[in-house]
Amino acid sequence: MKLHASPPRAVNTITGYGEGYVMINGERRESSVIVLAERLVPWNASAFDRLTTEHFAFLAGVDAEIILLGTGPRQRFPHPRLTAPLAKAGIGIEVMDLQAACRTYNILIAEERKVAAALLFE
Repeated sequence: MKLHASPPRAVNTITGYGEGYVMINGERRESSVIVLAERLVPWNASAFDRLTTEHFAFLAGVDAEIILLGTGPRQRFPHPRLTAPLAKAGIGIEVMDLQAACRTYNILIAEERKVAAALLFE
């Protein structure tokens, strides 16, 4: 019996980041985005201070088991009332600064976890 290693599936990975941008598969992004293994979703959340319940309801529909919320250059926690749609859907949320969210996303995606990184730049 021959055994063949399965080639890794093509997934989105975060290949770099800096002040005001992330690189996804080598392509620079400078506006809020939701990164999933097989797709990128533009996110109309422009800044942490402008997040609404509707932004988190949108995240509840992206088909992920865990959401990594990258809150820009520093870690900031949204009010639980805002994240209620995620709790209601049984979706976990981890809040961290943008750089930590990028690193954590890459680790979880390598483990083939059903994760989404919702990235804000300010």
